[in-house]
Amino acid sequence: MKATDILALKEAALAEARAADTAETLEQVRIKYLGRKGLLPDIMQGLKDADVSERPAMGRYANELKQELAALLATRRTALDNARTTSGSAAGDSFDPTLPGRWRAFGTRHPISRIIEDAIRIFDTLGFSVADGPDIETEYHNFDALNTPDDHPSRDTQDTFWLESGQLLRTQTSPVQIRVMESRPPPVRIIAPGRCYRRDTTDATHSANFHQIEGLYVDRHVSMADLKGDITCFAQRLMGPDVKVRFRPHFFPFTEPSVEYDFSCHVCGGKGCRVCKQSGWIEISGAGMVNPKVFAKVGYDPEVFTGYAFGMGVERIAMIRYGIHDIRLLYDNDKRFLEQLG
Repeated sequence: MKATDILALKEAALAEARAADTAETLEQVRIKYLGRKGLLPDIMQGLKDADVSERPAMGRYANELKQELAALLATRRTALDNARTTSGSAAGDSFDPTLPGRWRAFGTRHPISRIIEDAIRIFDTLGFSVADGPDIETEYHNFDALNTPDDHPSRDTQDTFWLESGQLLRTQTSPVQIRVMESRPPPVRIIAPGRCYRRDTTDATHSANFHQIEGLYVDRHVSMADLKGDITCFAQRLMGPDVKVRFRPHFFPFTEPSVEYDFSCHVCGGKGCRVCKQSGWIEISGAGMVNPKVFAKVGYDPEVFTGYAFGMGVERIAMIRYGIHDIRLLYDNDKRFLEQLG
């Protein structure tokens, strides 16, 4: 074979590729010339036996054949695919415009996101703004500034995720309160939704990663009556107008006095059922008046300003609102389950 023979072969190959009118015919052209047992590999294999004076030209023409044919095959393949899509024929079947369309399923908001969004909307009407803080916190903001004793069990490694740097994964969203009060003078009226982390063994009611909504209101003459009114308003807007709220004495190091608050069961109306364990009440979380020692840490004068703080677990509210018996269902990402809550 001579160089002129390769030139002639290239023209023939290009002509066949241009004439191919189906993807199958085009593939046959590719196999014939560029396939592992095609003509071009034979030419390349025979270069060693060609006349020495012909080799440079033969090699150049062989490369041109490979490059130009490969480019033309790709162009023709794209053109044929586009033509098939436009005509609506796939595998020989014509497009039927009378068939119904194939609609993609709509997504739905996760129950956790929905509770947080509803809480933000409700508290916005009460004058609260949203504040945020880091998930990786300092010991000072997470414990010290919140009047947590050095020997408090929550500081232990069995309860808190401590990092080698001495920092930790926040165990509550309360550190956001400290950071906000450090950054501005009163009045302060904020909620702080976010993730929290504790060394809890995952079961039906506990998770090592969960969400809280923390609230803080500081101003002159803020009282427990303000706390009760705002929590009751939130409960009725979130769970229904007939929901009642009760407050029970409790203790937290960062509030004084402290309370725990419960919502009346919205399922049975307080009569007793499976959801409320026949008590008629559902425990939500804790709250209270901000401890003066916390004000002292952030530079607020407790003789001038008072305030209340509250917290609530988002997962717990979601389980109550949607009748979920196992917290793990919220994180299994089972589309069938989540669609039922839409």
